[in-house]
Amino acid sequence: MIDPDMIDAEIPHLRRYARALVREREAADDLVQDTLERAWRKRVQWRPTGRLRSWLFRMLYRLYLDRRPQLQRAHRNLIALDDVRPPAAAGMDTDAALHCREVMAAIDALPEKQRAILLLVALEQPSYREGARALGLRVGTFRSRLSRAREQLNERLVSAAEPTPTREDANG
Repeated sequence: MIDPDMIDAEIPHLRRYARALVREREAADDLVQDTLERAWRKRVQWRPTGRLRSWLFRMLYRLYLDRRPQLQRAHRNLIALDDVRPPAAAGMDTDAALHCREVMAAIDALPEKQRAILLLVALEQPSYREGARALGLRVGTFRSRLSRAREQLNERLVSAAEPTPTREDANG
């Protein structure tokens, strides 16, 4: 049986992942609230053989997928990166903050399935098995999507870092 304190301990993790996925504070909070309500209704279905966090993340992710069309239409009040990143990154300098924004823009440009995996790994650092369980995937599929996401992210960041040729460069 799930103790309410066990669920309470997972709320910060759920909120951080929901805000990274949705990028709109109220919609993310609604997503977490609905996840918590669903988890409480289905608490007898949870098996202590797995981690509670993975079970909750799977619910959150499935709710997110169900609501994605509405969420994309309401994607107007993007939350600040400061609300998504872990507290340890709060004291970063301006260059680092700019780089983080560039990385977030590159992550946002990824296909949705890759973006969801990359955000989960970046924010929660689950094992491959836990991450796959949280998103309802096979481990091989999870690893493959994560690998492709990392490759595409790297390509986008390298392309963004390359200087654009100026007229003087062309005239040489």
